[in-house]
Amino acid sequence: MTTAEAPVTDSDNTDLEETAAWKHLRLQVTADGDPSVLPRLLGLFQNINCTPRSVLAEFDIHARMHLNVDVSGLAEERLTLIAGKIGQNPCVLNAYWHYL
Repeated sequence: MTTAEAPVTDSDNTDLEETAAWKHLRLQVTADGDPSVLPRLLGLFQNINCTPRSVLAEFDIHARMHLNVDVSGLAEERLTLIAGKIGQNPCVLNAYWHYL
């Protein structure tokens, strides 16, 4: 029998969460004027039990929706996954995040 690896515990992810606690990130999404985009986007944050600091939704003159979601305490990897997931929606034209 080979050497058993130690089980993964919540304490193993502590460093990742502590370094993410001070980072302020913004997710920017551009989509067609489909009313389902905003609830779908916010539902992704609800699934991970994260409340955004700020949510801004605006329509432009070309019937496109521009969404800005500001978050703190979320790792970049997690926000990358959220941007990728919302980007799979056919009415989403662009989804990316950046630091504030």
